[in-house]
Amino acid sequence: MSQQDIKVPDLGGADEVEIIEIIASEGDSVEAEDPILTVESDKASVELPAPAAGKIVKITAKVGDKVKEGDVIGTLEVSGGGDSADDGDGSGDAKAEKDAKAENDDKTDSEAKASDDKPAPKKAKSSGGSRKETVKVPSLDGFDNIPVIEINVSEGDSVEQEDPLVTVESDKATMEIPSPFKGKIGKILVKEGDKLSEGSDLLEMTVVADGDDNGDDEDDGAEQDASAGKESGSGQSGSSSGKAQDSAPQSQPQPQGSTYEPPSPGTKVHAGPAVRKLARELGADLTRVKGSGPKGRIIKDDVHAYVKSQLQQAQQGPGVGTGSGIPGVKLPDFSQFGEVEREGMSRMMAATATNMQRSWLNVPHVTQFDEADITEMEAFRKAQKTAGEKKGVKMTPLPFLLKACAAALMELPQFNVSLDMERKEVIRKKYVHIGIAVDTPHGLMVPVIRNVDQKGLWELAAESAELAQKARDKQLKPAEMQGACFTITSLGGIGGTAFTPIVNTPEVAILGVSKAAMKPVWDGKAFEPRLMLPLSLSYDHRAVNGADAARFTNLLTQLLGDIRTLLL
Repeated sequence: MSQQDIKVPDLGGADEVEIIEIIASEGDSVEAEDPILTVESDKASVELPAPAAGKIVKITAKVGDKVKEGDVIGTLEVSGGGDSADDGDGSGDAKAEKDAKAENDDKTDSEAKASDDKPAPKKAKSSGGSRKETVKVPSLDGFDNIPVIEINVSEGDSVEQEDPLVTVESDKATMEIPSPFKGKIGKILVKEGDKLSEGSDLLEMTVVADGDDNGDDEDDGAEQDASAGKESGSGQSGSSSGKAQDSAPQSQPQPQGSTYEPPSPGTKVHAGPAVRKLARELGADLTRVKGSGPKGRIIKDDVHAYVKSQLQQAQQGPGVGTGSGIPGVKLPDFSQFGEVEREGMSRMMAATATNMQRSWLNVPHVTQFDEADITEMEAFRKAQKTAGEKKGVKMTPLPFLLKACAAALMELPQFNVSLDMERKEVIRKKYVHIGIAVDTPHGLMVPVIRNVDQKGLWELAAESAELAQKARDKQLKPAEMQGACFTITSLGGIGGTAFTPIVNTPEVAILGVSKAAMKPVWDGKAFEPRLMLPLSLSYDHRAVNGADAARFTNLLTQLLGDIRTLLL
């Protein structure tokens, strides 16, 4: 074996660069072009490669040194170097290595091409009427970028039409994407965590025509060969293509969001001087930036992506993140007080927290309290138990509340609006859709019952029960949680005397219902025991004034106090 100096190659016009990381150590075995150390100029970070295959004898440079083209940074013991003298820069050995590699790559490509061409006629011969299809994501009811949380099939599985292929999760529900065909799964084009929109490629499959059950094995072989040919690429070896694919994600930083997990106390930010200078110029806190470089090192693209995300977040309007200029709460290191455990928020919890904060910061909330005498209503409701058993529907107080709120929204239309503050317009709605807040093991969900004013009590009882169960099973479709004009949230089954619910923007009001209780009520002659239902109406004071809120709750108490008025 022979030894040769490891020299700094051409730096693309840069004069002096700083070493920011030593990747290889003395005694390491390296292949030609393997990175030895990383340098950084004002414009980019560059990995300096090994000039040939061999073993690192010595690294003479250290982190922080400034080097330029031609500087010696170490010594390499070249593998198989006995056939030529050491010329100081190893150019002969490097050339031989590259020539041999090119020869092997050409040979590999020829073999791969022959392998790809070979099974093609076999597949055509055994198709038996089957065809290949690329399955795409169907309509997601207007939702975009929904993450995949589970892959339900594997390559080679046989599926029937409507069998679930993957499961995705929006902010409020999980959905299974069904197979549009009967057939055999080929290549799966997505993985868990990928975000899908309508029209995205999901997977490839061989669609089997009715009665076509032969040729499966040959189809499998053809699909695998085709897949291998695709991965190896045209004119490149499979290993080269794979290396390019592996390195591609590392060269592209992921956009930085508004949330992050700060480093542990004492952890140093891994970034070069040029990156630190850029961060100072842009006012970016590097402890908030997640690095995409080797070993988590922060590069300039990470800083730019972080600043871009912060600007986009600020332009979405007040109430996003920490709100309109309101400083966030800086958390202490809780581990100094005792044992702690960190757990990531679910998507539903994060979405709910963001929406509640946005509503609270944007809407001037006021809450109007009242009580409704539901003694006669409850007597009537309980009298419907036998009829409900025959219909298979349980009559609860909710249908009465829905009908009363629908009547109030029609009587006082200023509650059935949304505000467009950018255009300074009031959007008046000609329909009555009411959301019902459902407590589920996964968090609060709000399915929407449409055209409440046009439906009877039994129909509302059946529909509300069905939607509540779908919410608990996370089977709600996005369309079933959109379009509400008003929301009802009830804590009556749990307890409490009153609360102040947060308006579900862009609605302008929400009704909170607490637990009914028997109270003595003066009728002018004596105290009578009456069943009283506490009501809490929170409203957006920009759209609704206090007098209208009092009229709304007064109307509700009248309608619930004498249900015959719902027929008028």
